[in-house]
Amino acid sequence: MASFQMPSSDTKADFVRVNFNRIASKYDRFNDCSSLFLHRSWKNRLVKEIETETKGPIRVLDLCCGTGDISIRLEKSKRVESLLSLDFSENMLEVAKTRLEKPITQGRAKVEWGDATNLSQVKNESLDAVSIGFGLRNVNDLDKALSEIYRVLKPGGVFANLDVGKVENPFVKAFADFYFFRIVPLFGYILWGGKNEMFDYLPVSSLYYPDQKSLKSKLEKTGFEKVRYTNFVFGNSVLHIGKKPNRP
Repeated sequence: MASFQMPSSDTKADFVRVNFNRIASKYDRFNDCSSLFLHRSWKNRLVKEIETETKGPIRVLDLCCGTGDISIRLEKSKRVESLLSLDFSENMLEVAKTRLEKPITQGRAKVEWGDATNLSQVKNESLDAVSIGFGLRNVNDLDKALSEIYRVLKPGGVFANLDVGKVENPFVKAFADFYFFRIVPLFGYILWGGKNEMFDYLPVSSLYYPDQKSLKSKLEKTGFEKVRYTNFVFGNSVLHIGKKPNRP
């Protein structure tokens, strides 16, 4: 981990896409191991928050969908009318398409290539909800991605973002940092069968990602209101919820 150098903003997108393509088949098992399976309950909570914060049928975008882990949860919701899952890793999308084969065939879900900073295939104010799970810190222009998310949401629409957080308690932080930066990459190496810099990138990328309060402020500056967040495991992971204001 110590020797890993984050890619520049100009090369980050290509680095993330190429390397997520490489580890796509191992990614779900890596998440289970590294979070001790807790990520599953956090993603369930994200879906429940979307259901709580919306009314009627939900048209939802699962952005940076990866292997479709959140998408399959959204698809199971009786409130979700249509689901669009986007990612820019082709191999991740292939896994997601397999997992969502039935709803895709039924026309209830679509899985497509997409760029979080340029959602050109999504119309203005056409969605009731947008979700992201552990993907926002991988975009190369955070402000641009948030602006696009805000654009595609209807007035009153909800944005739910699950990602890494910052632990404030210094004693807990010492243990959390050791686990996250030293132990988590080892899970990846074991699953991969050798060293792979993507498993170093994933924890190191958290150092360049806003903490809970900073992301809340950034969401508010984008235009979201009633922004709140819920910490999991002392703040190691965090779920932010924000709403696009209703027009008067």
